[in-house]
Amino acid sequence: MDKFGAEVELVKGGGGVFEITVDGRLAFSKKALGRFPSEEEIDALGAGR
Repeated sequence: MDKFGAEVELVKGGGGVFEITVDGRLAFSKKALGRFPSEEEIDALGAGR
């Protein structure tokens, strides 16, 4: 939140699903890629804001 001035909402899920959405668009899916995002990937997601 502090880094990008973004509104962040954590939504509890299940089954190991971890997804990041930006402006309603799926930007990262652990389920699809089989891994968590790197710090650099998270930074890049916020850079376009």
